[in-house]
Amino acid sequence: MRSNRDPERGAEAVTTPRPVNPWAALLVLCLGNFLILLDTSIVNTAVPDMMRSLDTGIDSMLWVLNGYLLALASLLIVAGRLGDLFGPRTVFMAGMALFAVASVLCGAAQSPGQLIAARVVQGVGAAALLPQALVLISGIFPAARRGAAFGIFTAVAGVAAVSGPTLGGLVITRLGWEWIFYLNVPLSVVGVALAWWLVPDLRTRRPRHLDVVGVLLATAALVGLMYALIEGERHDWGTVRGPVSIPAILAAAALCGVVFALRERRQREPLVPPGLFRLGNFGPATLITLVSSFGLYGFLLVFVIETQALLGMSPLESGLAALPWTVVLSAVAPVAGRLTDRLGGRRLLAGGLTVYALGVLGMALLVTPHSTAGTFVLPLVAVGIGMGASIAPTTTEAMRHVPAQLAGAAAGVLNTARQVGGALGAAVVGAVLQHRLADTLPEAARAGAAQLPPEARADFLHGFGGAAGEGVKLGAGQAGGFVMPPGTPPELADRYRDVAAGAFADAFLPAVRPALGVVVGVLLLGGLFALRLRGRPAGHEAEPPVDGTPPPDGGPGREAPETVGPGRGRPSRSAQWEKTPTTPPADD
Repeated sequence: MRSNRDPERGAEAVTTPRPVNPWAALLVLCLGNFLILLDTSIVNTAVPDMMRSLDTGIDSMLWVLNGYLLALASLLIVAGRLGDLFGPRTVFMAGMALFAVASVLCGAAQSPGQLIAARVVQGVGAAALLPQALVLISGIFPAARRGAAFGIFTAVAGVAAVSGPTLGGLVITRLGWEWIFYLNVPLSVVGVALAWWLVPDLRTRRPRHLDVVGVLLATAALVGLMYALIEGERHDWGTVRGPVSIPAILAAAALCGVVFALRERRQREPLVPPGLFRLGNFGPATLITLVSSFGLYGFLLVFVIETQALLGMSPLESGLAALPWTVVLSAVAPVAGRLTDRLGGRRLLAGGLTVYALGVLGMALLVTPHSTAGTFVLPLVAVGIGMGASIAPTTTEAMRHVPAQLAGAAAGVLNTARQVGGALGAAVVGAVLQHRLADTLPEAARAGAAQLPPEARADFLHGFGGAAGEGVKLGAGQAGGFVMPPGTPPELADRYRDVAAGAFADAFLPAVRPALGVVVGVLLLGGLFALRLRGRPAGHEAEPPVDGTPPPDGGPGREAPETVGPGRGRPSRSAQWEKTPTTPPADD
């Protein structure tokens, strides 16, 4: 291995034996991204089978779902910093390997406790992997092509989030719930091997250390915040156990966050540099990432309940109904990324979030108890267009001004915003939906009971006790969580079910519109905020100097990443691209 000094970059680059093919490397990064985001939704489909197999209740299963999300969201900032310390490719490979080991443990679990523990470990591996992909894409693609790369990458992320129920239904039906975990293993092993072979090892030549106290404070703040968002609704936003309550947990998380922020201002090498949010569009793009994720997971929650609880679709049928969304998203995102390279992301983001909001509004207005999958095609196409036109430009705008030595921290923050936004969207939209159902469902149940014989009405109303909460929490609550009264005569059971389904439909429609209205409002606010982005196209932006000196706006200089690998003296393709001079045009 030998190294060449690049006079244009002011840093030493260690050369590789073959040119780096950035598109091949991108496929590897997309594979890792797809696996970890798929596992945030695919497991939902397996909950009934896992409950029967492990002989457990819904409380344990909720932690099978939430343990993964809690570990993933809480460790992303730390994982981004570890990529700065040890190199993003190394941490990416370690995360994927840990994810594979944890997947084996998940599939082999014999008790709820074993499965929950394995899912937490799986979340740790996912957290290690996810931020490194953004760092590597920023390092191997020049500014003029990053938008297209991020477009493909974010399209894969969106497809993974939406296609979980469909793929989960197929796997569980044919192979069993264990295989939603076992199938991760060969794909992860292949991913590790391909990452070693195809992905360059990019590092900056600066001494690093890990702020352990900062790590503990940041992790505590995020664990508290995510726990409150995930579990708040289940505990009615009140007492969890003894003196512990959701408000107390939120207060403790806020205190840890404030102490963390104050401490970071005094650190020589902070975990999250305070100046990071002043770099170009990073601050506003991070907020837009949170808004977009809020919209995705808030809308997805309602869509699942709508199709399964209201319309009686199976998880597989619900996933197939979402195909227009998935297909359009995967087609639009790469195009939007490429347009961001040429035109900048400001107008694309504003327009995309507006179309996204109009699609959600269409879903709210068109749904009826007699809707079919065809009813939702046009709104879902609009959602796919809007989401595809917004997620890729957001990532590109966030990362394009970030210097190499801060890329890991930036990627960790951006992915944390995405996870927090998703949890916040599900929590807020779920709370609005449940609150409205609590108002509309009792009245609808009484109207339904009037259709039954007088002697059956009291038992029927008793079966609806707590149904509003169950209908939201389980997603497919079989007529909103109606519980058949014990001892119901067979001749009345079918009648009860029909009337309960009608009552839930009558209650759900006036409840779902305010819930989706929250999503529409948040997305429209995000579209307005997107107009505040700087409008200079990414492909022509003058990047900060590469010698560590500050750029004109006072931000940190851009230190060149080194490409590490066994070499015969042939420079990587990314190094050749980086030598291309850029000239800044006027703002659009």
